[in-house]
Amino acid sequence: MANEMVNKPAQGDNVVEIDLVYLLNMMLRRWWLILVVSLVTAVGAGVYTAAFVTPMYESQSMIFVLSSTTSITSLTDIQIGTTLTSDFVVIATSKPVLDAVIEDVKAETGVTLTREELSEMVSVVNNSDTRILTFTAESEDPTIACAVADALSAQTAEAIAEIMVSDLPTTVEYAEVSTEPVSPNLTKNVMMGFLLGFVVICVILAVRIIMNDNIRSEEDLEKYFGVSTLVSIPKRK
Repeated sequence: MANEMVNKPAQGDNVVEIDLVYLLNMMLRRWWLILVVSLVTAVGAGVYTAAFVTPMYESQSMIFVLSSTTSITSLTDIQIGTTLTSDFVVIATSKPVLDAVIEDVKAETGVTLTREELSEMVSVVNNSDTRILTFTAESEDPTIACAVADALSAQTAEAIAEIMVSDLPTTVEYAEVSTEPVSPNLTKNVMMGFLLGFVVICVILAVRIIMNDNIRSEEDLEKYFGVSTLVSIPKRK
């Protein structure tokens, strides 16, 4: 193998020199190995995703928390509504609301959830600069995800009306049964598998090349030991 030189100890010092151009050339010589490993990891990621990762479905519902009796021209009322939406997010995840959602979902689907399971399934977000709360439910069963999202928005609206002693918030959007899973993303996982394999094999090859301190040519002798080569025997394949 000709000219495999990256780091070699020079006389009188311990400085490690890395010839990046040489390193790149040596990596390019092994392009086939890099490609094979990258393809293998990409296929592995795809097979694992398709065979072992459970598809998850997502449904969303939304409510508008500004009371219908509030004057929309009242700047004070609007500002108060915006400030209180953070409180409404806390109300939506409180135990009484979660317990009521569990009962609603059980009555509709026959599935009994625990508080912990329900808490992991749902998220409540206040859209920036709005008085709209968005309820998102994620489950491996799209029907359950839809039922949870609708029940959570309805129970939160009732809790807000009761706690604030105000009108019931208005429903902006009801949840729908999702037909396409939100995860896993097969294409994304395959690409990540390819990239992971590419990076790993490149790092391994680079380390092996850099750590190889064998003298491979007459140029190595002259550069690192200060001696000239009198005879060179060519290598035959």
